[in-house]
Amino acid sequence: MTKRDYYEVLGVGKSASADELKKAFRKAAVQHHPDKEGGDETKFKEINEAYEVLKDQQKRQRYDQFGHAGVGGASSGGGGSPFGNGGFTGQNAHFDFGDGGFGDIFSQFFGAGQQQSRGPRRGRDIETQTTLTFEEAVFGKEEKISLDMDDECEHCKGTTVEPGHDMKTCPTCQGSGQQVKIVNTIFGQIQQAAVCDQCKGRGKVPEKVCSVCHGKGTQRRKQNVKVKIPAGIDDGATIRLRDRGEAIGGGGRGDLYVHIRVKAHKKFTREGDIILSEEHVDMVGAALGTEIDIETVDGVATMKVPAGTQSGTDFKLSNHGVPHLQRDSRGPHIVTIIVDTPTKLSKQQKDMLEKFGSTKKHGIFK
Repeated sequence: MTKRDYYEVLGVGKSASADELKKAFRKAAVQHHPDKEGGDETKFKEINEAYEVLKDQQKRQRYDQFGHAGVGGASSGGGGSPFGNGGFTGQNAHFDFGDGGFGDIFSQFFGAGQQQSRGPRRGRDIETQTTLTFEEAVFGKEEKISLDMDDECEHCKGTTVEPGHDMKTCPTCQGSGQQVKIVNTIFGQIQQAAVCDQCKGRGKVPEKVCSVCHGKGTQRRKQNVKVKIPAGIDDGATIRLRDRGEAIGGGGRGDLYVHIRVKAHKKFTREGDIILSEEHVDMVGAALGTEIDIETVDGVATMKVPAGTQSGTDFKLSNHGVPHLQRDSRGPHIVTIIVDTPTKLSKQQKDMLEKFGSTKKHGIFK
């Protein structure tokens, strides 16, 4: 089967930086995680495979030069060796068989029956979304989010065992947590260690299962989670709360991902830590100079508009913008002045402007 281009899998261009690759990988991995509702295990593996190659500078160079063949995958182009008909002629050429490739088959073949290390069991990661006003995103807040998810069983405290009873050695795997299965491969039948179906890798099973959760270790219930949203957070950001996701019997909790959405403001826009707005001034005020009251996220402020100000001129109000997430300071508020030209003039006003325009100083603002 022809493999997709790794850059296409992550949704980035070939000139993407390491930081852009990492952001694209995290976004795609969260979206397609198999433990997530609607997740896709095949796509998740494809995303991991692409990132494992592109995050490594040497692998990425080989991939850019030779395609999938340069990193141990099937070539997406025509057949033949990229190193010539004589085989591997490049002195530094080598293949790296990643997850899901021939490396797995070789490790199974030569290490048949060996116990594979596994991390601790953990519950599902949960994703949710909260919407903030413009001001809430600027100054931060504590948000309370209500979620319906698997929580620790109150009766057995997540142990899956009926109180007063203990765990016993799993009769299926004899406490190893694994079962050896026979797998048919291109090399013939080989042994492969898999997680025990009965104890789910724990090596022990309850003497008597919990009468409330029936051995699951969890109960479905509504939970209120407090989320501290930092000042200066932007639309599209994600906050990760470790161990605040779903519980699982005999294991740890998953993580909670809170995606941030920020409502548009009727007057302000934002560029990073800068707040932008416009203020209108009449032609006379711009010519002679004036003071105006402007709206900021901190309240109303008075700003001086000097004489001769042109339409489109920007003025900076320091420390009235968005707080920096990494340090104790704020960006500026940039105010763009728009000079309003009158559309309806009395005869007297027209005469005055015509008289002014006929003087030696050609033009009104010169």
